[in-house]
Amino acid sequence: MRLKKSFQLALNLLFHSKLRSWLTIIGIIIGMAAVVAIISISQGAEQQLQQRLGSLGADVLTITPGASRASGIGFGGGGFGGGVSTVTTQKNLTSKDITAIKSVPNVEYVMGSVSGRADVSFSGKTSSNMNCQGVDISLWKDITTETLTSGRFLTTGDSYAVVIGSNVANSIFGKTISLNDKLIIGGQSFNVVGIVESGSSIYMPISVARNVLENAEGDFFSSISVKISDVNLANDTVNLITNRLMLSRGILQAKKQDFSVSNPAAFQQTIQQTLGTMTLFLGAIAAISLLVGAIGIANTMFTSVLERTNDIGIMKAIGARNKDVLSIFLLNSGLIGFIGGLGGVILGSIASTLVSSAAGIGTSVAGGRGSGGLGNLFGSSYVSPGLIIGVLLFSVAIGMIAGIIPAIRASKLSPVDALRYE
Repeated sequence: MRLKKSFQLALNLLFHSKLRSWLTIIGIIIGMAAVVAIISISQGAEQQLQQRLGSLGADVLTITPGASRASGIGFGGGGFGGGVSTVTTQKNLTSKDITAIKSVPNVEYVMGSVSGRADVSFSGKTSSNMNCQGVDISLWKDITTETLTSGRFLTTGDSYAVVIGSNVANSIFGKTISLNDKLIIGGQSFNVVGIVESGSSIYMPISVARNVLENAEGDFFSSISVKISDVNLANDTVNLITNRLMLSRGILQAKKQDFSVSNPAAFQQTIQQTLGTMTLFLGAIAAISLLVGAIGIANTMFTSVLERTNDIGIMKAIGARNKDVLSIFLLNSGLIGFIGGLGGVILGSIASTLVSSAAGIGTSVAGGRGSGGLGNLFGSSYVSPGLIIGVLLFSVAIGMIAGIIPAIRASKLSPVDALRYE
């Protein structure tokens, strides 16, 4: 018997199945839908994470003054006193620190910056305590992760010029700020030469910022940005920078460290591991429903064999071989799994869309991505082509594995016994 004919007979068995077969399919649909929804939301969260951390720059380390350390649990007052206390020490970052960092391997650029607050006026309106940053204009464009929407970055020769975030340009003053408009910052007039894609910061040359911003005077930096050549060596570079700065600052004990080095790549890895663990846990829960569905397929196939024992005897009497009967019932169970998987993909995609909509973030299918902050990671989802294909193949495999024993039993029936069965 040709495979095509076996498939047609298996399809006929499926369409003429009783209600229990379709109830079994519904069980598979629910299990697969749970798997699709969980994995798609997890993949969407991972994409969100990569997108958000990508805007921070995985290849950019940040050194800030001050270091926090946990002090442990103690006993006091005659009883158990618990909790974690934080001790913070702080010492300004200087040009000496920049010089020390430049000699560290894997370091490409090093830039010190200052930040502060200032009153900003535009078109007769004033916004108080806006965030302003002074940057080294010779290095900023090579280190920054900001993306321009219009204009240009600050360049050598700029003095009273600024680049502003899109929120400043569009939302703060109730009127859109365009290129070459004038802002009054700290009593000084600045020309807008560029607008970046996001944020509410105003960037200006560091030499001007020291004269305009509050608490920005003196030869120190609010932070130091370090762009590295190889992100894979980020953790080693952090350790080298830490050791070099401790040596430069004359710090001999780790507990006296008075600066912090942040590593976005390490943070990203930690979050990804957390997402992976959570996805595995939720997937294991969803797998229980798949197990129940597989048992349902096996039960349905056993019952189908019993109901069609007489038909099997007729097929064998007219020349059907054992492998023909085996292929018919095996294909039938595979079709049950396929339809269950297809329904699961559809239902799971709808479920993940509803979750995303509830979180106010769109869902993308086969190639798109949502948007949002780190706090809304689980509000986005991504149904990839690989997930769809994998779910369909997995559901077919479950169906065929669950139906293989009933199919073998059907194929080994004796034609005489099958014809006598009632």
